[in-house]
Amino acid sequence: MDLTANNNIPPLRRRLVIRVSRYSLSFSTVDMTTGDCPVLYEPYTVKSGISMAANLREALKTSGLLQRDYHRVTVFVDAPVLMVPTDLFSEDDCAMLYDHSMNRNANDVILHNVLPDLNAVAVFALNKDLKLVIDDNYPGATFVCAMSPVWRYLHQRSFVGTRSKLYGYFHDRRLDIFSFSQRRFKYCNSFDVAHERDALYYLLYVWKQMMLKPEHDEMHIVGDIPEQEWMLKELRHYLQRAYVISPSGDFNRAPATQIKGMPYDLVTFCVKGR
Repeated sequence: MDLTANNNIPPLRRRLVIRVSRYSLSFSTVDMTTGDCPVLYEPYTVKSGISMAANLREALKTSGLLQRDYHRVTVFVDAPVLMVPTDLFSEDDCAMLYDHSMNRNANDVILHNVLPDLNAVAVFALNKDLKLVIDDNYPGATFVCAMSPVWRYLHQRSFVGTRSKLYGYFHDRRLDIFSFSQRRFKYCNSFDVAHERDALYYLLYVWKQMMLKPEHDEMHIVGDIPEQEWMLKELRHYLQRAYVISPSGDFNRAPATQIKGMPYDLVTFCVKGR
């Protein structure tokens, strides 16, 4: 396992972050009380052929980070999200709405996060067995949609300047595309991307669907961008203002931005604290 960053975090001030997606599992410790936010990051090698719950059980026996004491545990869940306006949300109805909109497995439990600054509620699913393993080992753990810190930060960033902005975040073999209007989502969707040409198509299709102006408005992409130079070059064939967000430059070379392989949502959480 690759253990990155320093280890000088007092146990009573240390937060554990478990990040789980369809294909990956990782563990991070974050000291949320200091400005430079020391971070340890440990990606776990997921074994194929067994469930993510079984992988986590194995990790609990072998991972150095999971052997320590923590005052708080946060679970980042990277899963398909149903976005519901706050004024239309009912906790009693969210499972029904999710089932009508997404393909949920019978063994999934429905969770949700309120996003007050965006007037929306993110509804997502998590495997019941995986949740049980987490609850048994970390009672009181908080479950968070992995996209939440990215949405919140880029929403604030969207107010810089007067141009409309479309964002694309590449991660976990997916592309999340979203845009904001004042304190609401203007667009929010997720696409599986097996090839960089698929990603280019989705970005340009949404741009056209949103009726953004190629000579005026902006597109910003970030994350694990496939064929980044090619992608930016192709986007600039059609748009005058297409940019790659550099976490290191954007976050003033914060320690979390220097950790190789750490997803942008975790980096944003470490730097921005939510």
